Amino acid sequence: MTGKPGYCWHCLSAIENDVRRACPACGQHRLLRHDEINDLSIAHIDCDAFYAAIEKRDDPSLADKPVIIGGRQRGVVATCCYVARLYGVRSAMPMFQALKRCPDAVVISPRGSVYAEEGRRIREMMESVTPLVEPLSIDEAFLDLDGTSRLHGRSPALTLLHLQRRIFEETGLTVSVGLSFNKFLAKTASDLDKPDGFTLIGRAEAADFLKPRPVGSVFGVGPAFAARLQRDGIRKLADVLRHGDKAMAQRYGDAGLRLSQLARGEDVRTVKPDRERKSISTETTFISNIADKAELESRLWKLCEKTAALAKAKNTSGSVVTLKLKTAKFKSITRRRTLHDPTQLADTLYRVGRELLAPEVDGTAYRLIGIGLSGLQEAAPDIGDLLDPGALKRAAAERAMDKARDKFGGQAVIKGRALRRDP
Repeated sequence: MTGKPGYCWHCLSAIENDVRRACPACGQHRLLRHDEINDLSIAHIDCDAFYAAIEKRDDPSLADKPVIIGGRQRGVVATCCYVARLYGVRSAMPMFQALKRCPDAVVISPRGSVYAEEGRRIREMMESVTPLVEPLSIDEAFLDLDGTSRLHGRSPALTLLHLQRRIFEETGLTVSVGLSFNKFLAKTASDLDKPDGFTLIGRAEAADFLKPRPVGSVFGVGPAFAARLQRDGIRKLADVLRHGDKAMAQRYGDAGLRLSQLARGEDVRTVKPDRERKSISTETTFISNIADKAELESRLWKLCEKTAALAKAKNTSGSVVTLKLKTAKFKSITRRRTLHDPTQLADTLYRVGRELLAPEVDGTAYRLIGIGLSGLQEAAPDIGDLLDPGALKRAAAERAMDKARDKFGGQAVIKGRALRRDP
């Protein structure tokens, strides 16, 4: 009798032809085994409760507490830790509803620049094992490790185990890994065993694995589409298979055909490392509506600093500044301006954002304000502006403050504008 090939999660030893439930090398019981473990090469890596995990890492007193990241009272949940999820708290849930479910939760405002920097570090670790990394967001990405065995001297699965360990040792954060033969199944697999999981879905088992899964579990099937499918009696992927490609396409168009293909485990998309983020933005929802110009500008400045920090962490500049407002009656207002030269500076963001804001301050009460950069490109050195002789001096001052904050902490230097709103 022979066992499935695999690896020990603890000592990373290979396990061949051994049916024991413990690693013969170290005696630990956490083993990763699969008939196709050395044949699969498409992975999805997802950081576990990323923002909340960073907050818990940086403040050990939060370790066993329910932590929610997001705006207070009238804001929404950006993310939450696994303890809070036990109470039914979920991302995008209104904060008042989350606090009703979990009144003892610790609510923390997002630290965008910190999250961006940690995401960059983890992305660089991914890129050290394969150049084919396709980011989906700050905390997740697809990887194609086909052909890397010769480079690393180990299978893609073992390379990913080493990467998972390295990420934890260097950042203190855990990631969950899904490994399969296409992107759809890799992403599906990474959600199956969280946190700190590693799940494989092979070709031989894919069809049987998919049949009982609900249609709403498929990435890309939103609540409205899932509800429509269920009204039509299509609740499981097995139901999709019974209808077939032609019927699904006739009834639901391209989305139906795509779902039919995924139900068979078919996904021909490749991992594309040139996927680019289109914009960087931050926004805040106020506890009470604000109509006062000075107060709106004060909130705007803080957001400009956060957006600039995200851009700087990614070594990115943007040529389009976008101001976002939402009135007390939930009407959205968007104003944009294209810059002569791309920027990543909070000072420039604020000056343009304030000009965009000025015509909108007419007594209207706002519940939300946001600022964003788009038209992104690699950052270039600061250059002067003939119409603004002080621009280079202010840029140099902002760079100096950035260095001081990096060395002594985020509150080491507070710019005068944070306390007073001069032109």
